Amino acid sequence: MLAAATFVLVACAPTASPTSSHSPVPSPSPTTDTTAGSIGAAQYRIEVPAAWNGTLFLYSHGYVAPGRINLAADSPTKDISTWLLDNGYAIAGSSYSSTGWALEDAFRDQIALLDLFDQRFSKPKRVIAWGGSLGGIVTAGLVQLYPDRFAGAIPICGVLAGGVATWNTGLDAAYAFKTVLAPSSSLQLVGITDPQANIQLATQIFDSASATPAGQARIALIAALGDLPGWFEPAGAPPAVGDYAAQAMAQARWESQVDFPFEFQYRAELEKRAGGNPSWNTGVDYAHQLAISSDSAEVAALYRAAGLDLASDIRALNSGTRTTADPIAVAYLDRFISFDGNLKVPVLTMHTIGDGLVVPQQETAYADAARAAGKQDLLRQLFVHRAGHCAFSSAETIVSIQVMIARIDTGSWGGPALAPGSLNSAALALGDTYNQVGGFFKSPPAFENFTPGPYPRPFPKRSSAPP
Repeated sequence: MLAAATFVLVACAPTASPTSSHSPVPSPSPTTDTTAGSIGAAQYRIEVPAAWNGTLFLYSHGYVAPGRINLAADSPTKDISTWLLDNGYAIAGSSYSSTGWALEDAFRDQIALLDLFDQRFSKPKRVIAWGGSLGGIVTAGLVQLYPDRFAGAIPICGVLAGGVATWNTGLDAAYAFKTVLAPSSSLQLVGITDPQANIQLATQIFDSASATPAGQARIALIAALGDLPGWFEPAGAPPAVGDYAAQAMAQARWESQVDFPFEFQYRAELEKRAGGNPSWNTGVDYAHQLAISSDSAEVAALYRAAGLDLASDIRALNSGTRTTADPIAVAYLDRFISFDGNLKVPVLTMHTIGDGLVVPQQETAYADAARAAGKQDLLRQLFVHRAGHCAFSSAETIVSIQVMIARIDTGSWGGPALAPGSLNSAALALGDTYNQVGGFFKSPPAFENFTPGPYPRPFPKRSSAPP
């Protein structure tokens, strides 16, 4: 859903910089003015080059698990920081005052950091918001809530379906997991009293189920309801079309290695913050959810191979005990945040197509909201042919920055400049050092034309109250 600890999942904090013996990343100029400190409970970091061009990039970092170390970051990687500073851009970022679903704090703390920057340096000519994963939803939220403070936004691998929709989709996965794999277990979907014990129980259920063809087919059904991709390794090729066993294996890794904490553990932090449970699945037709999934053919094939009755499991899902939401908690999560699509500044998003934490269908939900508000001309969305959450090369990220700068400077998206071939050429021209992913492996730029399917549980802002 939101963040990361490996190169498959980056965004919580700066990662190691890529290195190359042929083109080493230069260090920032010694004349860069670096300032760090705290505003209340939030730490911050600001870097301003001596030849500052007046543009400030305000970076929002990703999800930090409850209670983990929470540091300020002003860029996802050191080499991107260096590129920005060497090209005259100032950078800044806050740690936020808390961990977990910290959007309320993030909005306040990032605006407080902008105010501090104005006082300590000077008011920027323009500010561009950017950030990844949870920082992507923070970025999009900042320009929705404070449009007058920003000239543009770059949400990267962002949670752009919004909080209500995203956590509802997580509930769907947890509900299906318990219903088809362990209906009599004590696994808690909401109101989790012992998060650590709950995720341990989920892991035990998964391990038992994944050892059999029947369990593997049912895990694929669970994955399909959230439209998880059948591709996991950023450095590897996707499984062949029709290789359902390999696709299901990749989905099972997304589910068990990445998504489980959000579904069975971190929800407790959200509910404490929101004052109750903000998610529901009353009224959901799981036959429809499977029908709109890109994984529906895979599920049908695996069920046939395992000798299972798919219709029977769908009936079990549709007849099971549903979860209702606390309206107060829904209202909180709607404020922090859902998206109304009423863009006031240009927004450029970027997503890998094989992201199983924040699925690329989140981009569909955001685009649908912008289109409904008549603001689609202010939005452009880039896609990268790679598995992984936020698994971009530094070059791909820098090119997205260049696209946004050109859009603000010219007032136009540039047409052919956004074609995948042009974007890939621009990224390749940055050299080997920047064409690495997370400092782990070299990867040629992989922008491509891609249209994600519908988001499973959209919830546009100002939609009707939950059942």
